[in-house]
Amino acid sequence: MIKTVTLEELTPLTDEQREEIRAAARKPIVFDEDCPELSPAMIKAFQCFVAQRNRRMAAGNQA
Repeated sequence: MIKTVTLEELTPLTDEQREEIRAAARKPIVFDEDCPELSPAMIKAFQCFVAQRNRRMAAGNQA
């Protein structure tokens, strides 16, 4: 089950929210047909995309 919550940037987390995050971090990652494990080639492509996106974002913030 996926739980989605929208948090305001400056709103502090509640103790319950902090515990939910800690509990989620302790759970193992489970891959399935909807979310398969990435191959090494897919990981490399994703890392390249993230690097390009970060460069574009940094360039946009400096303008």
